[in-house]
Amino acid sequence: MIIKCALKWTALLILMALGAWLFVAYWLSTNDCNPNAAAPTNPMKAIRYCEYGSPDVVKLDEVEKPVADDNQVLIKVRAASLNALDAYMIRDAWLNRLIFGLRKPRDTRLGRDAAGVVEAVGKNVTQFKPGDEVFGICRGSLAEYAVTPERALVIKPPNVSFEQAASLPLAGLTALQGLREGKIQPGQKILVNGATGGVGTFAVQIAKSLGAEVTAVCSTRNLDLVRSIGADNVIDYTKEDFTKSDQRYDVIFDNVCNHSFFERRRVLTTKGICVLAGMGGAGVKEGQALGRIAGNLFTARGLSSFTDQKFAQYMTKVSKQDLSMLGDLMQAGKVRPVIERTYKLSEAPEAIRQLDAGHARGKLVITIGEESR
Repeated sequence: MIIKCALKWTALLILMALGAWLFVAYWLSTNDCNPNAAAPTNPMKAIRYCEYGSPDVVKLDEVEKPVADDNQVLIKVRAASLNALDAYMIRDAWLNRLIFGLRKPRDTRLGRDAAGVVEAVGKNVTQFKPGDEVFGICRGSLAEYAVTPERALVIKPPNVSFEQAASLPLAGLTALQGLREGKIQPGQKILVNGATGGVGTFAVQIAKSLGAEVTAVCSTRNLDLVRSIGADNVIDYTKEDFTKSDQRYDVIFDNVCNHSFFERRRVLTTKGICVLAGMGGAGVKEGQALGRIAGNLFTARGLSSFTDQKFAQYMTKVSKQDLSMLGDLMQAGKVRPVIERTYKLSEAPEAIRQLDAGHARGKLVITIGEESR
């Protein structure tokens, strides 16, 4: 009895401590959006969000220009592109608050993909110099200037525009590393489910460049688009369910994850691999996204441990080698970014609204400063 009573009191104290910590953490959670702050001494224009909510919380503000530390590169951004992450981050969802800040987002910057010109380098940077044209992963890229580690950038191919280069980094890395996770081989049959978003359009083209026979799943309005980027076969999901066909695939690159474990397993070869690459893009609502994440983590991966067919999940990593490979593929004409529309920096909130609605095909690109070439 004494032991049970002690355990109850211990549990209660732990819950009270956790509650107190959450309360304090919530009210201490803040950011740099202070209306009473002094004006920036070295200002630049940047897109940021000070509160969670709809795309209406995204604003063009004047902020302090960043300075590169010893291991960073400061770039003058010429173009940046949007990813589903940019639309997810601003939503008022409990998971976002746990990750990005309980009461307010800690980091108000948006954007991950960038292409531009090196403005300055830290003293430990050896691979770049001012004037170099570069592209890569750069946090807070929806701005006139941004800083990033040396390892996150590569030289932009000379025959590639800033807009094209800016569309490539995160979506291209996700596609390339996912196909590698699927152990793709020349001659294999590959199905890309969700073939017309940023990641999907790159997955189709990279798979083709590696010698695969590619089947793309998309809606009626996008059939010509996926054919134009090299898909050998297309499936209109509004008319046909690929999991009910007689075709078998060595790799399914699943960028939507809207089918069950058993449905996808049915159309895999005996030792096929289903790569769990995404959950349907920025247009997917929170409930759907959480359901698909749970399905991937607990159902698909768990059950696949008992079969020769595998369901593989991965995290996209920043890789200089992979960025260089993507640049080479683009320079050789084997990968062509699909850019639906370009926007000015001041129009970025409108672009995020378009992305959040789930209507974007390929990439939405933001041009900044001088006209890109």
